[in-house]
Amino acid sequence: MSKNNWKRGGSFLLEDLTVSDIFTPEDFDDEQLLIGQVTEDFVKKEVVPNVDKMENHNFDVSVRLLKEAGDLGLLGVDVDEEYGGLGLDKVTSALIAEKMSLGGGFSVSFGAHVGIGTLPIVLFGKAEQKQKYLPDLALGNKLAAYALTEPGAGSDALGIKTSAKLSDDGKYYILTGEKQWITNSGFADVFVVYAKIDGDKFTAFILERMYAGVSFGQEEKKLGIKSSSTRTLILDNVLVPVENVLGEIGKGHHIAFNILNIGRLKLAVGAVGAAKQALKISKQYAEERKQFGVPIEKFNLIKNKLASMTVKLFSSESVAYRTVGLLDERLECLSKDDNVTKAVAEYAIECSLAKIYCSEVLDFIVDEGVQIHGGYGYMSEYEIERLYRDSRINRIFEGTNEINRLLAAGTLLKKSLKGELELFDIAEKLQLEILSLGLADDDESFLAEQKKLVKNMKKICVLATGLAAQTFGKKVDKEQEVMAIISDLMTLTYASESVLLRTEKNPDDFKILCAKIVIEEAVVEIEVLARQLLNHTSDGDTLKLLNSSLRKLTRRETVNLIKLKRELLK
Repeated sequence: MSKNNWKRGGSFLLEDLTVSDIFTPEDFDDEQLLIGQVTEDFVKKEVVPNVDKMENHNFDVSVRLLKEAGDLGLLGVDVDEEYGGLGLDKVTSALIAEKMSLGGGFSVSFGAHVGIGTLPIVLFGKAEQKQKYLPDLALGNKLAAYALTEPGAGSDALGIKTSAKLSDDGKYYILTGEKQWITNSGFADVFVVYAKIDGDKFTAFILERMYAGVSFGQEEKKLGIKSSSTRTLILDNVLVPVENVLGEIGKGHHIAFNILNIGRLKLAVGAVGAAKQALKISKQYAEERKQFGVPIEKFNLIKNKLASMTVKLFSSESVAYRTVGLLDERLECLSKDDNVTKAVAEYAIECSLAKIYCSEVLDFIVDEGVQIHGGYGYMSEYEIERLYRDSRINRIFEGTNEINRLLAAGTLLKKSLKGELELFDIAEKLQLEILSLGLADDDESFLAEQKKLVKNMKKICVLATGLAAQTFGKKVDKEQEVMAIISDLMTLTYASESVLLRTEKNPDDFKILCAKIVIEEAVVEIEVLARQLLNHTSDGDTLKLLNSSLRKLTRRETVNLIKLKRELLK
């Protein structure tokens, strides 16, 4: 593969892509499918029967199951072979995360270990650190956790108070502080911890449970994911060897933020897996539950719910694996001199969009699943009740969805200002095109209407971003509502294009129906969002002209969504 054969993050808004530019679930190879099946079999046979024990905080079971996952190689997929892992691609790693989600809160324990717990050492560790820790982490002989959040520093990660001071003999850093809501803290052996050296140098450390001065709070009483351990990590003058500094002193934020990018992506595929399970059991219940003498799945309103759930699941799966494919392609193109940090950071926009979209789709699906179950959906003996509770954390984990919206829009603007993306030049050309009453498109190919609409979605997003930057200048990041709208425009566009290209790549009747429904619903939402932004940034004749152009960009053939959704479930 050519070193330059990869797409810049955010460039999907500015380019016309083809089916060869994206990865889809239909592209899984035999090895990936086999590992996915091994994972699914493990979860169904070993994890699911023990969920109730873990829900009651019997974490000895969690530790045993993680060790068993290590014996199967499932903990070492992201670890290089020279350090005892399998060194496989990110698609395989993502597929494991999706299948593991069937295990409820256990999947959070698994994800915290293989992802944010182990990956910082994989990507940023020195050879000696990798040799010391990774073989045991890959086998499950030791388990990992990630400690960033503090009582006063959640979304504001750089505001942490945990301090690190070099000892008089220069052999240790002395860490003092508290880390809040740390997953796996009930049993983890190794922690990636962040502290400030001398009050300002934000730095990552590898800390071991056995170090003197390390203690923990009680298990938190949580709404969901009860199968995972969540405690406060307390550091009281803990001596951490200087050789356990991870990465460079003062540059821990590069590790923290880039690991969170990957964490967001893993969360997205996990949400896809949970959504699949919620849809599956909701369909089963609708087929079995009878009212007025017939199964409720025969009622059109239930059909409509199931169709909407199916379409949104298809689109979230398309988004998640498209994004994983981008990251895989970029990492495969790395040379020995390339910067891993920059490679991971390249898709910060797409990782945030995937996290937002997939977590909110999951929330929609589990909510509708409870509704389909009726009163039974509110009862704890039904699986949908746990899925409903477990899903809610995903909009908070790995940066709240509000923060991710600001990050996605902010990163797009920064990349454009740096010249990494030609967004402002294209926005200016589009404004001239509007003034000359252009925007013609005579494509009559397969899914021509949907292709035209996706192209126009990109134009709307580019114009909206350019207009916001032009109106508010350097203060645009203070206009948080505008930034959120830009992010939502990007998300809807990204999801629509992902579905469209997946359908073009492997067309069938089901995918074509999904593409038509997804894109129609996205256009409706985009028009509403764009009009809000226009009303906030323009007035007078300019606003009239922009609204007129928006109507033209969203003009389309009439779509009968009720009919399409009925056809989907035939």
